This record gives sequence, structure tokens and C-alpha cells, in this order.
Amino acid sequence: SERNATAAAPSIAAQRDAAPVLLRGARIAKRYQMGPSSLRVLEQCDLDVREGEFVAIMGKSGSGKSTLLHLLGALDVPDEGEVLFGGESVSQPISASAGWAARIDGFIRRGKLASTLMHTGLLAAVAGLCGGLGTLLFSLFGGPATARVLMLIGSLCAGVAAMALLRPTLHQQLERTRVAYRRRRFGFVFQFYHLLPELSVLENVMLPRQVACGFFGWSRERVAAETDARRVLERVGLAERLNHKPAELSGGERQRVAIARALVHHPRVLLADEPTGNLDAEAGANIMRILCGLRGEGQTIVMVTHDPTIAANADRVLVLERGRLRPT
Repeated sequence: SERNATAAAPSIAAQRDAAPVLLRGARIAKRYQMGPSSLRVLEQCDLDVREGEFVAIMGKSGSGKSTLLHLLGALDVPDEGEVLFGGESVSQPISASAGWAARIDGFIRRGKLASTLMHTGLLAAVAGLCGGLGTLLFSLFGGPATARVLMLIGSLCAGVAAMALLRPTLHQQLERTRVAYRRRRFGFVFQFYHLLPELSVLENVMLPRQVACGFFGWSRERVAAETDARRVLERVGLAERLNHKPAELSGGERQRVAIARALVHHPRVLLADEPTGNLDAEAGANIMRILCGLRGEGQTIVMVTHDPTIAANADRVLVLERGRLRPT
């Protein structure tokens, strides 16, 4: 039996190595503007996570681990590079039309004349004035070059004004795309639980499903959501705590509720941000047993931690230093 167990371990590792890349970060860069200076947190980060793989990312406090996790989970967008899930972008618009519109929109917002261009009323006034003068000159003098130039300027101003007016719609489209990924593909576990204190354990776990289906769909979804919530709470050892409030739970129990909440919508990728950072050694070990059990069931996991003992549970450990990832 020992020989069989020894042979099985390389086989499982080989299967993971042969699995397709599910989540990819390609040359990700992220900076934050702090007054007149710009702080670059991530610099050309590349990361491939295969389906069923458990990847741990280590780094010092402030190294950008949480920022990277937020980018991978579509909670934020990179300044450069791209995040892809199953080959599709989660940080850029999917459709080609949204792509060119967003690029023009980005030019308007980031350009040197952004403060002027964003005043759509001024643009509309210029468009109307140029168009009116051009039309007048055209009718009086039979279409001289000046009239054509004024009409062209008016058309351009009208186009830029329209794009500026469309800007919120474009941003809403991008955010809707990211929200869909967060609701359906990703599950999040944070260091500080983020449970709603007025809801019971069961209600906290059901919440992502309720938000995803909306007010009118909840009546149809409720029974299935409650069944899944009870099942996943039993999976993390909290079947007897369904009606308790978060204040009645220990820190380890709250984190198990957070894990159940992250799993209730069957995410393809579980993203864990320092899941044991706020727990004692015993509670942290319990959380890692749950995560390792999920990995054994084929759950893809990306976890950030500063603790090498916790990171050692993963299939692969990367270190984030000076904005870049490197293998240990």
C-alpha cells in the first residue's frame, strides 16, 4: 500500500502539470498616485495557475500581494497588462467595439486636455458654433475651404462630446463584466472575514447567491441556495451553527463561515488573502486542512500569505519581491 501511495503522488502532480491554464496574469503592472509621486506596486508580473492547482504567493507586508490577488479576482484592473480567465480577459472589454470605445475614452480621461474635454457643454457649444458658421459660409459663398474646415471641426467636437457623454456607460459595461466574473467564477476569503453581523451564519453564506439572482429571481433560487449553503457549512464543520450570529463564533469559526460563503456559488477559483493571518495556530491549522481538502477535490486555489509554514501546504510557492514574482 505504501508503494501505491508513493506512486499516486507523482501521478496527481503530473495531472496538475498537464491541466490547462485556468487563470493567467500577463505582464501585470499597477501603480498608485500619491500626491505628485507615483508608487509602482507591481511591475510586469506574470502568473499561470492551472486548473486544480494550489498556488501560494508569499511576500513581505506591503509587497503588493493583496493588490495582485484583487487584480486576479477582478476586484481591480491593472494599469498595464491583462488578467485572463479561461483565455478571456477579465480586465479589458471582451467585445471589439467596447475595446476601441474604451481606448478613446481612456484617451479623453488621461489626455493633457482632459479637464477641458470633459466639459461636454463647452464641446457642444463649439460644435454648434463651428457647424453654424460653416453652414453660413457654405450657403453665402458656395463652399469655400474655410467653411469646410469649420464644419469638420464642428463634427469632431460633436463626436468627442458624444464620447464623453457615453463614458459612464462604457465604464458600467466593463464593471458589469467584472461583476459577472466575481459572482460566478471567483470566490473570495479575506483575513478579516467581512461577515454581516445582523445575519445568521446560514444567511451570510446564502448572501452571494441572493445578490447574484436579484430580487425577482430569489424566490426561485432560495431553496437551492439554502440546500447548497447547508451542505457547504457541513463541509466546513459548522452544521450545528447555522442560526448563530457572527458575534457568537470564534475567529476560526468565522473564517470557516467565510470559506463556506466563498464556495456556495461553486467558484472555479478560490482566492484567499491571508486566511490564517488573524487566527491562532490551531484555528489556522484547521483552515489549512479545509483548503487542502478542497485542493484534493480539484478546487483551484490562489492564496497569499507571509507565513512559510502555511505556504508549504501549496503545490507551488511564488515570492513577490520588488513588484515581480519569482519561484522559491
